[in-house]
Amino acid sequence: MGGYLTYEDIRKKSDVLNESYELDVSIFEEVVDDLLESEKDTESIILEGFEKLLRSVDETMTDIDSFMEMKPNCFMGCAFCCYFPIRVSKMEAKLFFRSIEHMEPDRKEDIYRHWEKYYEKFPRKLEEALAIEEDDPEMKWKYKQLNLPCPMLDEEKQLCKAYEIRPVPCRTYVNYSDPTVCATEHMPKETTSYDFLYNFYFQGINELVQALYENGEELPVDYPMDAWSYDYLPGWIRQYRQGEMHV
Repeated sequence: MGGYLTYEDIRKKSDVLNESYELDVSIFEEVVDDLLESEKDTESIILEGFEKLLRSVDETMTDIDSFMEMKPNCFMGCAFCCYFPIRVSKMEAKLFFRSIEHMEPDRKEDIYRHWEKYYEKFPRKLEEALAIEEDDPEMKWKYKQLNLPCPMLDEEKQLCKAYEIRPVPCRTYVNYSDPTVCATEHMPKETTSYDFLYNFYFQGINELVQALYENGEELPVDYPMDAWSYDYLPGWIRQYRQGEMHV
């Protein structure tokens, strides 16, 4: 792989990370505390919290990279990871849609038109994908082999249409090795997923929504039920488009 890190290099650095790295949870806690102490309205608190906690995941990833003295070789226009299954809670999905609804009209309508074409183009693959059970040990492999793009992926530009609010799994999957391995293998062993960061992010967003719920605020989610209901992102978007999910 030339000057790229090998799988063994990455594994050794990951072992050091597991043994010595101390995650700064205050990055997430401060977002929640600051917003709950603010005088902002409920809508602003929830949406700002949703986006800021996602950015906190990015900050933590940057800190991890610095700790391991590694830099991801992912680049703009590289979208192989956009074919992996993305599962999120119904609460996250509703906040995701709510954020899109607050986008500039042209951008929002562009996303809606993109979804219309997407669901017309992939009906059969979508049914196969959404039928894959979450607890299937080969879930990721089966989903990836369908070659079904994320409904937020612009296949022509190979860019995400809502990059700033992309879910945590999209942020925590990186490649520190030769980027060509993503093009040649469905699930390359060289890639790394820091999916444990989801727990810190979700704890933050759940704490924020719970505090507002207990304060009697009107919420765009059905709490706590929405927090514990999970599905694939294409499944949630389909429900939203069909009017089965109101935000």
